[in-house]
Formats: sequence, structure tokens, C-alpha cells
Amino acid sequence: MDATVILPILKKKLAFLSGGKDRRSGLILTIPLCSEQTSMDELSVTLDYLLSIPSDKCKARGFTVIVDGRKSQWNIVKTVVLMLQNVVPAEVSLVCVVKPDEFWDKKVTHFCFWKEKDRLGFEVILVSGNKLTRYIEPSQLTEEFGGSLTYDHMDWLNKRLVFEKFTKESTSLLDELAVINNGSDKGNQNEKDRSMDFNYLPSVDPETVLQTGHELLSELQQRRFNGLEGGVAWSPMDDELLAQPQVMKLLDSLREQYTRYQEVCRQRSKRTQLDEIQQKVMQVVNWLEGPGSEQLRTQWGIGDSIRASQALQQKHEEIESQHSEWFAVYVELNQQIAALLNAGDEEDLVELKGLQQRLSDVCYRQASQLEFRQNLLQIALEFHGVAQELSQQLDGLLGMLCVDVAPTDGAAIQQTLKLLEEKLKSVDTGLQGLREKGQNLLDQISNQASWAYGKDVSSENKDNVDHIQNVMEDMQLRKQRCEDMVDVRRLKMLQMVQLFKCEEDAAQAVEWLNELLDALLKTHIRLGDDSQETKILIEKHRKFVDVAQSTYDYGRQLLQATVVLCQSLRCTSRSSGDTLPKLNRVWKQFTITSEERVHRLEMALAFHSNAEKILQENPDLSESVLDFEQFEEIEGVGKSLLDRLTVPVIYPDGTEQYFGSPSDMASTAEHIRERIKMVCLKKQQLLEPDASIRES
Repeated sequence: MDATVILPILKKKLAFLSGGKDRRSGLILTIPLCSEQTSMDELSVTLDYLLSIPSDKCKARGFTVIVDGRKSQWNIVKTVVLMLQNVVPAEVSLVCVVKPDEFWDKKVTHFCFWKEKDRLGFEVILVSGNKLTRYIEPSQLTEEFGGSLTYDHMDWLNKRLVFEKFTKESTSLLDELAVINNGSDKGNQNEKDRSMDFNYLPSVDPETVLQTGHELLSELQQRRFNGLEGGVAWSPMDDELLAQPQVMKLLDSLREQYTRYQEVCRQRSKRTQLDEIQQKVMQVVNWLEGPGSEQLRTQWGIGDSIRASQALQQKHEEIESQHSEWFAVYVELNQQIAALLNAGDEEDLVELKGLQQRLSDVCYRQASQLEFRQNLLQIALEFHGVAQELSQQLDGLLGMLCVDVAPTDGAAIQQTLKLLEEKLKSVDTGLQGLREKGQNLLDQISNQASWAYGKDVSSENKDNVDHIQNVMEDMQLRKQRCEDMVDVRRLKMLQMVQLFKCEEDAAQAVEWLNELLDALLKTHIRLGDDSQETKILIEKHRKFVDVAQSTYDYGRQLLQATVVLCQSLRCTSRSSGDTLPKLNRVWKQFTITSEERVHRLEMALAFHSNAEKILQENPDLSESVLDFEQFEEIEGVGKSLLDRLTVPVIYPDGTEQYFGSPSDMASTAEHIRERIKMVCLKKQQLLEPDASIRES
């Protein structure tokens, strides 16, 4: 009985084999009664199908039947138990009726199953759901009875359907394959019959049946291997254990017959492919040696510019595109030939190897020529690219040299000179790169005749070589002319840098003189407290003037140098009309101020020297020794010096400047007045004794 025939009944799950076993290793048959009326006929059919699955050895160990009556009525439970006597009396060893709590107690007293054991042929016990584990291990009970055994009825049913379908299809397929394979082995079969056998195909796909069998076997084995998951001991269902060797045996037979069938198909395919391959090989060879080679014979030029080289590359790409289609055919043919060589007969090997060798030689030779041509055009494109870039660099350098240099300042000239040197260096690098590219291109052209197919390409190569050499020579001449112009421009720019440097230094000399003049007016104000200090100040002032004189002379020399450089550069010096008047003006102011400073120091020296001489005279000396006119002279010099301190320095342009601040001048004047007072006091001391002598 097939499951597909009673599939609607099996789906109702009126009874099932969960795979659990009792303590005698007998299978557990579960009959889950529900609240609805159960059809005894359908239950009987289900039990007949389930009991047909286990092996005789397994049946001999007996069954333990669990009748779950917790959701059913007592009369249905009683009918089911009595029905077991007729369906499987000899195979049932124990029937466990799971009762609802305290529901059948009164009714059970009217019918005791244990008293009917001899008549029924098996023992019947009433037990609550939570006490069923007293008779059966929890690991062998499903979850509805408080056990840990997992059972999915639809999964089991689907697996059973797959197993029966696989068994049916594989058996039918084995018969068909045997007919095909046995027919192909007959030696006396004529060609017509052989052709008919070749056209005869199995009704089902062998690959699909094999895949179904492998998946089924994998599922059956997986339940065994996963039996210890979760730490619970589990034994696979007996029908699954029984199905595994059946599936494996069918798979082995199918693989054997399918392998033979594949060999028959391969032989047929090989014989069919051989003629097709020979035809395609000749098509590829004839095109490559004919139109393909002719296309390459017409392509020898390298172009005279980037645009021309790019056009040649585009044309070459079109040729390569046409060749690629035939090369794709070659790859496919080579794979087919290799497959036939691996599986071919001895008589086919020589012919196949010959075809393969000829096809490979022609294709590799043509591919090498295409690659050589592509590389040549790429090198030519790079050569023209470097030549164009170098030409642009030379044009830029020449344009820079043709523009006259407008002097602005030394830094700008230095920057321009640096840019000029960088451009010249870039031209040198570009020319060196052009020579390398050109030599590489010449080397490639010299090898171009190796695959000329007998054609004389000397004229084409000569034109290419002459073009390359002319380009390199022209660039060399242009570079040499630019170098000569750079030398002249470099000399002129260096002179400009020197000119700007002289003008800057001359302006710096003017600034230094202004600083010296400012220092002379603001800091050189002391006249000394005595003659010795005044002498020291006079000596320092002389050295100060020497420094100013050197600065002035240095500025004049720089301005003279600018005049000479301007004459050489044929330009007008800005310093002659601007810096020189400034230098002369500040030097004139410094000279006037210095002379005034000298006059004041000399007056201070005379004043201090005479005052010190009088103040150091012995008061006991006679009157003849002292000349009282000297006192008047000293007083006159001191007053003149005081008056001069209040007078400013007047420059030729009418401007006035004072030495130091008013407080500084007041301090100097105060010291001179103190000296004058001391001289007057000395004079008065000398006059008093003389007056007393006269009175006496």
C-alpha cells in the first residue's frame, strides 16, 4: 500500500510511530484520540499501513500501544482497544490507556481490561498522563506525554512520500537505463538500430532522481547523527533505519547504470563533435591565414603625430576586434579537442592532436603579430606625445626669452631666473626622454620585418626611421638655440640683480647716515664735566665722524656702480635721480651738525681747561701771578657757551634741529653755570685780601 493512496487519512494523524521504544525495545504505537468521532475504518487503514513499515525482526519484539483518551469518550477508547485485538493481536504486548483525571473512575469499574487479558491477548492498563513515565522512559515519550522525544508527523509523512516516490522512480529508471545500456553493448547491432538507441532517452532525468535519493539519504542519516543533541539519548525510527539500506542500494544501482549511460552518451557526442570540430578548425585557420593576415600586411605606418598614431590605433583595434571573434572560437575548439583527447579512442588521438597543433600554431602566431603591432603603435604614440610636450616646452621657453625683462626688484629677477633654469632643466629631461622613446621605437621597427610574410617593408621602415630621426634632430637644434638665448638672458638678469642690489645698498647707506645724524642730535649732547672728559668726547666724536664718512663714501661708490651697470644694460638708473640727492643732503646735514658739535666741544674744552687752571692756583701766590683779566675771559667763554647751547643747528634748506631735549640742555647749562660761579668766587677771594691791605 502506497502512502499516496491513503494520504488524506494519514494526514489526520489517527495513529503514528514516533520512533520511541519501550523497555523491551519494542516500538511505541501512539493513537491520539480526539473529541470528534474517530472513524474506525480509517484508523484500521492507518494501523495496517504503519504496521507494514517495520521489519519482521522489529515486529517480533512487540508493540506498546498508547491510546490517548484524554480528549475522547470512554466508549470510543473501549472500541479502539477491542479493535487492536483484531488488527494486531499477536504484535501488541502492552496497551497504555491515558485517561483524564477522575473522569472514568466509575465507568471503569464496569469493564476491567486486566481481567480480559487472556481474551484480548495483551495487557491493558489505565494511567494518567503524568504517570506514563512509570512504564516508558521519558526519553522515549513525545512531549504531549511529558517526554523529550521530538516527533513531527508532517515531516515524517513528507519523508515517507519522498521515499516511496524515489523507490518507484528509481526502479522504473533502472529498467529503462538497463534497456539502453544493454542495447548499446550488442556487437551485431546495425548503425540504424544504434542511432535509434541513441535517440531513446529515459522518461525521467537521472540527475534529478539521484539528487532526490541523496537528499533523502542525507535526511535519514542526519537524524541518526543528530541523535544526541541536547544531551538526550534518541534512537532513529525503525522505518528510517530500514529505508537507509534500501535507498543506498538503489543509489548504487542507479549510479552504476547512469555511469554506463553517460559513457554511451559521451561516445555518441564524441562521434558527433569530431566532424564539427574539424570543420570549425579549418574555418579558423583559413580566415587567420587569409583575410586576417592580409589586414596586418597593410598596416606598417606609425604616424607622424599623436592624432595620426591614435587613428592607427583605432584601426588596429578594429582589426583586433575581428580577430577576437575567431580567437573565441579557437578557445572553444581547443577545449573541445582537449576533452576529446582525454576521452578519445586511440585511432582519434593522432588526428585530434594534429588539428590542435595546427590551430594553436596559427592562432599564437597571429596573436603575437597583433600584440607586436599594438606595442609598436603604443610606443609610437608615446614618442609623439613626448615630442609634442617637448615642443610646447620649447615654445614656452622661447616665448619667455623673447619678452624683454622689465626690472622691478631683485627678488622678482631672482624668481624669473629660477623659473628660466627650471624650464631649461625640464627641456633637458624632455629631450632625454624623447631620445629614449625614439631609440626604443627604432629598435621595434628594426624587428618589424621578422613577420613581413615575404613583403618588402624596407621603404615603409625607412620612412618611419627618417621621421623619428628628423624629429629628434629638430628638437636638439631648437634646444641648442634656446640654451644660447638662455645664456645671454642669464647674464643680463644677473647684472640686473647686481644693479638692484647696488641701489638697495645705496638706499641703505642713506638710511644709515640718517640714523647716524639722528644719533648725533639725540645722544651726542654731553660736553663733559671737566677738560679730561671733554677730550675723550672729542676723540669719540672724531671716530663717529669717520664712520659716517665711510658710510657716505660706500654709498657714492654704489651709486657709481649703478651708473656703470645701467650703461651696460642700456637702462636709466633710478638711483641717479633719487638716491644721490638724498645721500648728499643727509651728508650735508650731518657735516653741519658735526661741525657744530666740534665747536661746542672745543669751547667746552677751553672753558674747563682755564677754569681748572684758575681753580687749582695757590691762593697764597702774589697778585702778579694771577691775571684778573683771565677771570673775565673765562666768564666770557662760559657765557658764550651757554648762549650757543640755546642756538639750534640751521641746515641749508632752512630747517632747524636742537641737540638733545630741553631737559638735557638745561642740565649741561646748569653745570657750566656752577663752574662760572666757582670761578667768580675764586676771583672774589683773591680780591678781598688786596682790599684789606689797601685800607691799612
